[in-house]
Amino acid sequence: MFTRGFVFDLFGMKIGIIGGGKVGGTIATLLESCDFCDAVRLGDVRPNLKLDGLAKAAARKLDVRRAAGLAAFVKRCEAVVSAAPYYLNQDIARACAAARVAYFDLTEDVATTAFIRGLARKTKGVTFMPQCGLAPGAINIVGGSLASSLEVARSVEMRVGALPQFASNQMKYYLSWSTAGLINEYCQLGEALHEGRRIATLPLDGAERLTIDGVEYEAFNTSGGVATMCETFHGRVGELNYKTMRYPGHRDLMKFLLQDLNLGTQQELLTQIFDQEVPLTDQDVVVFYVSAVGIIGGELVQRSFVKKMHGETVHGRRLSAIQLTTAAGVVAVLELFARGKLTKGFVKQESVTLPQFLGTQWGRRVYGDSNQTH
Repeated sequence: MFTRGFVFDLFGMKIGIIGGGKVGGTIATLLESCDFCDAVRLGDVRPNLKLDGLAKAAARKLDVRRAAGLAAFVKRCEAVVSAAPYYLNQDIARACAAARVAYFDLTEDVATTAFIRGLARKTKGVTFMPQCGLAPGAINIVGGSLASSLEVARSVEMRVGALPQFASNQMKYYLSWSTAGLINEYCQLGEALHEGRRIATLPLDGAERLTIDGVEYEAFNTSGGVATMCETFHGRVGELNYKTMRYPGHRDLMKFLLQDLNLGTQQELLTQIFDQEVPLTDQDVVVFYVSAVGIIGGELVQRSFVKKMHGETVHGRRLSAIQLTTAAGVVAVLELFARGKLTKGFVKQESVTLPQFLGTQWGRRVYGDSNQTH
């Protein structure tokens, strides 16, 4: 599954982060305490990024659409993480391929991932690992590990909710991460395994209710969260799916906006409306739930990984739950890359085992000590 590659000098790895927003800044914050990273170069189109308390980080103004500037930025790094909007990732990945620099991103966009897979085929000897973060990302590492732990896997259910701790509006939702990414995953087709075969899923369909620690949630199909798992487990798992969790009632209102009002065809407009009218919150919680059912030793068993994660203060910076869980997912795989534990070419999230993930500094700190059954 893994091959030994070049292991960086533990005090020599330079990591570039493109996109200095909430998640990009959080990645830089977590890297501050990582021995494998010596320097962080943070590029953003906005000037004057606040880097107080981050001794390793330096910022520069960067417009991804200016090819020469992007190429110059990438060439000075051993690895680049795109924390930019998903629609900029293809340009960033191209620049990394040209410079033969390892590429990581946080995208949930299926088309972007397909493009990067094609690019990885053409660029020998370079690591490309899209879909890092929370979901896709950590959820696939956990889901893949639970599936692989069963002799015969009947079903794998993956559910993630990035939710406000308190919400009084009709949507029962406030913004806590990329609005463009949120709307995109509500509008695109997803993928699942049904009776061992790959199928397409309609966004906002497949509604269900579930209760975790006495709190009721609804879950429904969105795109991207399953990542490459349907390909990996095709014919090996009967039922495999990913759904987003929200408080009950949210899905119906989103269906009204996206389908009844046809705003799903005007994602840019809807993104602008949400950014103007839906409040931002850093008082959030990430609910993380994976359940796998299958056979071991002739017995039908169920294994699960369930955790609620909140924000915390790191290096004097208050980080929300979605910032922390997303950044921890990508920083964990960066650590594995620095150790030479990732293959060259296109790397799937589920190729990382749960023990490897929890063996990293930030994988263990954020995702460790879950309510996990064995």
